[in-house]
Amino acid sequence: MKKSTLYELTVSELETKLRDDLAALENLRFQKALQQLENPLKIRLVKKEIAQIRTVLHEYELGIRTKEKQVNKSQDNQ
Repeated sequence: MKKSTLYELTVSELETKLRDDLAALENLRFQKALQQLENPLKIRLVKKEIAQIRTVLHEYELGIRTKEKQVNKSQDNQ
């Protein structure tokens, strides 16, 4: 997922995506342990996406990003 798409998601959508990615990472690690993982680079990509999501969520907590900015951006796009 691109960073620009992450910035367009709401906080609840980001949290849901984070939970999904953490579950996917756990599944990939199990597959790796059982030597059934076809694409080992997938782990790196999922970990990178998790870090990006956590960064955006942290920016919301710090007040760097606000929900108002997000609403204004979505109105500008229409």
